[in-house]
Amino acid sequence: MRRALVALLLLPLLLGASAPRRSGYDMMSPALQAMQRDDGSNPAMLWADGGRALWQQWACGRCHAPAEQSMRGVAARYPAFDAALKKPITLAQRIQQCRRLDHGAELPPESEDLLSISAWIALQSRGQPVAPPADERLQPFRARGQVLFERRIGQLNLSCAQCHDQRAGEKLGGSTIPEAHPTGYPLYRLEWQGLGSLQRRLRNCAAGVRAQPWDWNAEEMVDLELYLMQRAAGMAMDAPAVRP
Repeated sequence: MRRALVALLLLPLLLGASAPRRSGYDMMSPALQAMQRDDGSNPAMLWADGGRALWQQWACGRCHAPAEQSMRGVAARYPAFDAALKKPITLAQRIQQCRRLDHGAELPPESEDLLSISAWIALQSRGQPVAPPADERLQPFRARGQVLFERRIGQLNLSCAQCHDQRAGEKLGGSTIPEAHPTGYPLYRLEWQGLGSLQRRLRNCAAGVRAQPWDWNAEEMVDLELYLMQRAAGMAMDAPAVRP
C-alpha cells in the first residue's frame, strides 16, 4: 500500500513532465481572468465577505486564531481523514461538525451560509499549493475516486476522464473543456449566476451525461473530490474563483 501511495503522490510530477497542467483560470478569457484577479469585480468576494461576518457572528475565534492565520492552507488540504468516522470528509463537512458542536444543528447543503463561510476559509489559501495529506488511510478512498473518474456512466456512456483528460481544451457547447483541477471552489459560475461548491459541479456533470446524480456528501462524491485534489497537487489555489 505504501508503494501505491507514493506512486499516486508522484503522479502530478509525472504528468507535469509530459504536459503542463492548466487550471480553469488558465483556460479562461483575459476578461474573465481580470474579473477574478480584481477583488472589487470578483462576485465570489460577496460571499467571502459574508463568510467573514459569519466568522465573527459565530464566534469562531473562541477556538481558532484569526482566520487569516489559523485557516491559511486549510482548504488546500481537504478532503482529509476523520479518525472518528474512519473515512475522509470535505471541508464543508468539517464546518458542519463545528456547527453541530456549537449550535446543535447543521446548515443545509449548498446553503448561503455554508457557501459563504467556505468561501471565507478558502480565501485564506489563495496562492497556496494544493497539498493533499500524505495519509495512507486515504489511499483506498483515492483509488475509488480514480475508478469513478474513469468509469463511464449515464445514458451518454461517458466518463470524467474522456472529457477532462482526453478532450481538455476542446469546445463543448461553445465553452472550453477544462482539465478538472478543483483549485477554485467554492466559485462563482456565470452559468449559475451564483456561488457553488465542487459537489454542485459534480452533480451537474452527472446530470449532463444523463446519469443519476449522487446525493450531497455521498461517499462517491467525497472519494471523487479526494482524487481530483490529488490530480491538482502542487497547483495554486485560486478560490473563491470565477468560471464561465
